[in-house]
Amino acid sequence: MKGRCALITGSTQGLGHAVAERLAAEGCHIVMNGLGEAAEIERRRSTLEAAHGVRVLYHGADVGDAGQVAALVEAALAAFGGVDILVNNAVVRHFAPLESFRAQDWDRALAVNLSSAFHASRLVLPGMRQRDFGRIVNVSSVYGLFGAANRIDYVTTKTALIGFTRALALETAGQNITCNAICPGTVPTPNIEARLADEMARTGLARPEAERAFLATRQPSGRFVAPERVAGLVALLCGEGGSDITGSAIPIDGGWSAS
Repeated sequence: MKGRCALITGSTQGLGHAVAERLAAEGCHIVMNGLGEAAEIERRRSTLEAAHGVRVLYHGADVGDAGQVAALVEAALAAFGGVDILVNNAVVRHFAPLESFRAQDWDRALAVNLSSAFHASRLVLPGMRQRDFGRIVNVSSVYGLFGAANRIDYVTTKTALIGFTRALALETAGQNITCNAICPGTVPTPNIEARLADEMARTGLARPEAERAFLATRQPSGRFVAPERVAGLVALLCGEGGSDITGSAIPIDGGWSAS
């Protein structure tokens, strides 16, 4: 993958940043995108460049806005001439039963979690077709494989991403372009860490006990899914070994979806 350009939405922290780190280690130039404190984003950007000898561009587009998605892709094309790998990772989520779920939160989730993948894929695909190479990875979730209460936006958008993946995989199957979805279980992202801290404060449990309680109804493995292992799956799909994998929704969830 040396010299290829990878654009990863939602990659300033958490799982997206782990993917950026792994693809940079594989030799890809990186387009980072996401929210956060400016100095910390710049530290992470420059660290990736220095550690792996690649170029790393940061663009702060709000991917919930179609015009800003277009600006993000345009910046990537101007800097690197094309986008070879697109990882649609940006996400928002809200917790509420349907009858009290705010309409603006629903609209925001559709825009960030689903429509951003449509717009970004639509804009990078012509160049992928021209170069006869492309890898699109949509970050779904185990909640794209089954339902859950009080998270209607997350379940709906993550399920829809899998349908989007299958349709696009069939449209691109005649070229060296693949489109896959990955379905992580519980990863220790900043969002999960905050929820775990709240649980520890509420119950008085120490970290190991709080983790076991948090994961008891989730992963049979009894442990979090490590971000670097999810990133390794993305790297496999984007490399030569992933050439014949397309249209798949691949769980990486410690056995959760098998139980």
